[in-house]
Amino acid sequence: MANPLDTDAGSELFSSYESELKLVQADLNQKLDQITELSGEPRKSAVRLAERSLEDANELLDQMRIEKQNIPSTTRSRINPRFRNYETDIDAAKRKLKSLSDDRRALFGNRYSDNPNSGDEQLEQRQQLLSGTDRLDRSSQRLRDSQRVANETEDIGRGTLADLQLQRETIQHTRQTMLESEGYVDRSVKTLRGMARRMATNRIITVAIITVLVILIIAVVYSKFK
Repeated sequence: MANPLDTDAGSELFSSYESELKLVQADLNQKLDQITELSGEPRKSAVRLAERSLEDANELLDQMRIEKQNIPSTTRSRINPRFRNYETDIDAAKRKLKSLSDDRRALFGNRYSDNPNSGDEQLEQRQQLLSGTDRLDRSSQRLRDSQRVANETEDIGRGTLADLQLQRETIQHTRQTMLESEGYVDRSVKTLRGMARRMATNRIITVAIITVLVILIIAVVYSKFK
């Protein structure tokens, strides 16, 4: 059985999944022990219950595997061996459950026979049941794979949204800078226009002064020669 995770391991969510996994493991092991003591319909019911517990354990392992990526690498190095122990425990339970499920004589009672010529009318139904169990296992595995892919896609989506948010903030900052720059340009244009008007006014005043002086000079000269 895997060792408990240290309290300083990192993710509270990972620890929560681990605690739940321990409970599921204990329940699964108890059900596996009960199966060995049963036969017939009670054994089949116990096998189905154990299969559901195994599915729950695998789902928790998938969640822990995803959450483990969010834990700092220094802490993750201590978690990895323990996580592998959990995987080993679940794989061993899965093999044991498969072995118990394959024990058809115990599963179906003393009426079981592998001989197709024995006249057992329920043989085909038993084979269909076992085939259905295998299909259910495969479907459950596909669902777990789909869930894992969906979780990975969700992580990628969150990263993409974060990048888009950063780009949006950058664009807004650039736009704000451009608006401020436009304000500076408008003020500069107004200042230049004011300077141009003052220069024009000064030029007119200068021309008027020169004109007055010329007129005065002409008047003085004319008065001397008169």
